[in-house]
Amino acid sequence: MAGQAKPEWQEPVPGFRYAEEEISVSLDFQREKLRACGLEPSVFGTDVDPAFFIGLAIQAGIRSGISAEGNINMLQGLTMHKRPVLGQELAVSGEILSVANVPRGLRIETDVAFLSSDGDRVISARRVSLKPNMEAVSTKLGAGERPASLISDVKELSMGGIMELTPRAVRDYSVEGNSIHYEEEAAARAGFRAPIIGGGMGVHYLTHAIWSKRTPTFFDADIFFRRPIFWDEKLRIGVSKEQFVSETKMAVVKDSLPEKKIGTEMLLKMIEWD
Repeated sequence: MAGQAKPEWQEPVPGFRYAEEEISVSLDFQREKLRACGLEPSVFGTDVDPAFFIGLAIQAGIRSGISAEGNINMLQGLTMHKRPVLGQELAVSGEILSVANVPRGLRIETDVAFLSSDGDRVISARRVSLKPNMEAVSTKLGAGERPASLISDVKELSMGGIMELTPRAVRDYSVEGNSIHYEEEAAARAGFRAPIIGGGMGVHYLTHAIWSKRTPTFFDADIFFRRPIFWDEKLRIGVSKEQFVSETKMAVVKDSLPEKKIGTEMLLKMIEWD
């Protein structure tokens, strides 16, 4: 996509619609970003890794005047209706569905669709995020209702090998728009000990595990961002022991501490295979 001048920032309000535009994901871009994650891009063949559309939806909002600075992902719905193809031009249709005042700031719900040339949805990206009030960061006040954890004990999962994040890799993956992912000062102002990875970056590890198993033609998933994942942590990917059946549970597990904690959970509600 060609670079565009930064628009004037708009206050998020229900019913706000994103500007019409088209986007595509190139082979070179996918290779660069997945390699920054330590993942092998060839697993996806000519498909676009659907995890990219989490960040692409946020970037579409930024170009329409909705700032993402300091925002924190909470919940993400991701549906792949059709397999997105590298280089395919997709139209973006986005809307803010709701904005609610919560003790820590604004809880914002958005729906962004990526449409093929015939108008069909290829990807749906539904998101709930927190736009924090910086004065409330240190108080640890609430951000609204959060669904219960999917996984009560990491021992429920079959665990993969260790992957190690580095500040350089996280910076290489991150794009402009939310400096808590690549600037230590911004992360500190937001109440974090170090920069945290973006939600989409964490989801790449989960989608990569799916495509490593088999290529899906459809999936519908709910993703929950439970804890921040810092740019210097070690991770493991866990999958429920009955893998890739109805309601498969997956997780990005923070492996840096003796007591392993879940950073990101995904409930794969439905999947269809090639």
